[in-house]
Amino acid sequence: MDRSVKEALRDSLKILPGYLVLGIGFGVLLKANGFGILCASAMSIFIYAGSMQYAAIDLLHTGASLISCFLMTVMVNIRHLFYGLGMRDKYQKLKRHRIYDIFALTDETFSLVCSKDMTGLDPERYYFFLSLLDHLYWIAGSVIGSVFGDVLPFDTEGIEFSMTALFLVVVLSQWEKTKDHTSVLLTVVISVLCILIFGRERFLLPGMIGVVVMLEVLRRTKGEGDA
Repeated sequence: MDRSVKEALRDSLKILPGYLVLGIGFGVLLKANGFGILCASAMSIFIYAGSMQYAAIDLLHTGASLISCFLMTVMVNIRHLFYGLGMRDKYQKLKRHRIYDIFALTDETFSLVCSKDMTGLDPERYYFFLSLLDHLYWIAGSVIGSVFGDVLPFDTEGIEFSMTALFLVVVLSQWEKTKDHTSVLLTVVISVLCILIFGRERFLLPGMIGVVVMLEVLRRTKGEGDA
């Protein structure tokens, strides 16, 4: 096992506990709503979006229309578009697995790869194996929850905050490893301002647009400074 794969495995272990627990929760809830292991596996393999998969349970249970499903998916996952733009410089250089790496770029995987020191690592192998391992953890949790859903006691109260908590843990871990916290601090400021201006129900989209603009300005400024 080369260093790139070892680093991917080591970093993915930070995600393993959270994805297993949240995946199990998803599998249990899906089973409770009448959907079995095949549905749990297919959703985790092909959708692979934790918060959207939880939202999809209600959509499936209530027989929501395709338009409703589409609009809900856009609202829940619109953040992927914006933080995906932040990875374009890294991912556009990939020759293999690029499509899968883009598909598998979850919140937690993004928080790891965006600030990873790639010195001495092969980006192709590191990005792919980190994404694949995180994906497998989520699938495993979903399958376990679906198989043992009838016997596993699972309290869903507060579970909607679990994905946020996991992301915060990873962000704090990266904070400790980096010296320049400008982007994180500006992101917090922009988010707070958008909450004050647009309210908690409507701040997400303008907040993300502001963050993307800010990151692009920082990227260009840094590039000019290095020139």
